[in-house]
Amino acid sequence: MGLKSRVSLLLATVLAGILAWSLVEGASSSGAGTAGTPSANADAEIFTPAHPTALDAVRSFFNWRREAVQPIAFTHTVHLANGLQCDSCHNGTDSGPQASLPGVKFCMSCHMVIAVDRPEIKKIAAYQARGEEIPWVRVYDYDASAHVRFNHAPHIRANVPCETCHGDMTKQTTAKRVVDMNMGYCISCHQQRKASLDCVTCHF
Repeated sequence: MGLKSRVSLLLATVLAGILAWSLVEGASSSGAGTAGTPSANADAEIFTPAHPTALDAVRSFFNWRREAVQPIAFTHTVHLANGLQCDSCHNGTDSGPQASLPGVKFCMSCHMVIAVDRPEIKKIAAYQARGEEIPWVRVYDYDASAHVRFNHAPHIRANVPCETCHGDMTKQTTAKRVVDMNMGYCISCHQQRKASLDCVTCHF
């Protein structure tokens, strides 16, 4: 795609986002009852592919994501080299949709005695002392407008290696989004593994 086509596409996306936002705002204001009293349906959830802002629409269209900045510089490289498995810290992947994130008590069960003098471990200890959980930032997710219903469990049961979607974690410190799990990527994987291509398998 040439530069001129890309600029045209970007402008069209921005205008579409503004138009969608305007329509949603207009629908919201027209839903009010008489004398400023909201109608019965004013608070009802309405499906819309619109984004909150035109910039959000552009980011979604081009899949531009801010890099996740973690509160603790957790190093996957060291932990995996010491024999921990992915599900040691991220359990629940074989039984449900989400991979859990390790809580402060779980981390401190080892780090009460291991590497207690390291700055990052001291941060974890401080979270525990304050009675707070570590505010981890999820690295992999889907835009809400994609209406994707991803479930780890069937992928684990099908023996899909974690690195298929998350990259080689033995070479990463803090987790990075190194695999772009867009529709093309997922469909290609499903085709190779002869998994369902039915829309409702992944979307709602």
